[in-house]
Amino acid sequence: MSEKHASTQDHYEPGIYEIRIKGHLNDMWADRFESLTITLEEDGNTLLTGPVVDQAALHGLLKKVRDLGMPLVSVVQVQPDEIHPSRSKKEKK
Repeated sequence: MSEKHASTQDHYEPGIYEIRIKGHLNDMWADRFESLTITLEEDGNTLLTGPVVDQAALHGLLKKVRDLGMPLVSVVQVQPDEIHPSRSKKEKK
């Protein structure tokens, strides 16, 4: 018997994501996350915000975060009008 599995492509919609990591990224990592806005938050976290085209791209970004060795705080898909205002001292694009 063969089982039919739903394609992840049918269930995934591209969107804007906010990926929060503990600690501040320095300038040398900016090119690693070139498609995202990097916001250094006052509480010491870094917020990566931007479009993610598909689930594979999201997993790729999370792999890059893992490779930094910095703790992942949260991953949230947001609507464009829900993007948090800048609360940082420094922002990179």
